[in-house]
Amino acid sequence: MDTSVMDLPAPAAARLRRPGWRDPRLLAGIAMVAASVLLGSWAVRTAQATVPVYVTRAALVPGDRVAAEELAVVDVRLGTVNLDHYLRADRPVATDVVAVRAVGRGELVPASAVGSSADLDLRPVSVTLTRAPSSDVVPGALVDLWFTPPAPTDDAEPAAPDELAGGLTVAEVSTPSGAFGASGGSAVQVLVPSSLLPAILTALAAEGTVDVVPVLGTGG
Repeated sequence: MDTSVMDLPAPAAARLRRPGWRDPRLLAGIAMVAASVLLGSWAVRTAQATVPVYVTRAALVPGDRVAAEELAVVDVRLGTVNLDHYLRADRPVATDVVAVRAVGRGELVPASAVGSSADLDLRPVSVTLTRAPSSDVVPGALVDLWFTPPAPTDDAEPAAPDELAGGLTVAEVSTPSGAFGASGGSAVQVLVPSSLLPAILTALAAEGTVDVVPVLGTGG
């Protein structure tokens, strides 16, 4: 029997060393865990944080005064939305600002929707209708104005209606109650750019009919 193999010394078993506190790998692992915990805590706090912002109690139309006491306050979660784009209730509202574009009832008030009255080149014009307006004609809605010439007294072809202006904002609607509301007498106040005033005022003073046609999807 060959005893040369049996006389060889047995290899020593390698022992695993427990990493010490100064081991770079251990320190890096602790740092990664701590960073993950801090990042998760920050994300949870950010998602749960809220900011008070203003919402409208009623529709705002260009020219309406924007005052804190006429608005409601709701708390909105931060999330990924930049709430600086909206009128925040934790900041003062200037006393001389007005709406420069329409904002629907119950909507957050965009900061871009308020400004100075000097920024507006609009004038309110009242249009009296011969019949009750559509239910879509409400403050803040957009409408088109059409003029229909009077019917000819002879056998001539009636003149086609002509569009006076498109996309005008409704500022106010006045409709008589009772039976008179269905037969006419309603008045719709629209905001007209100064450049269109001559044509619209001329049409209102002429014989014929001015109709208010709502732009679908913009009113009630």
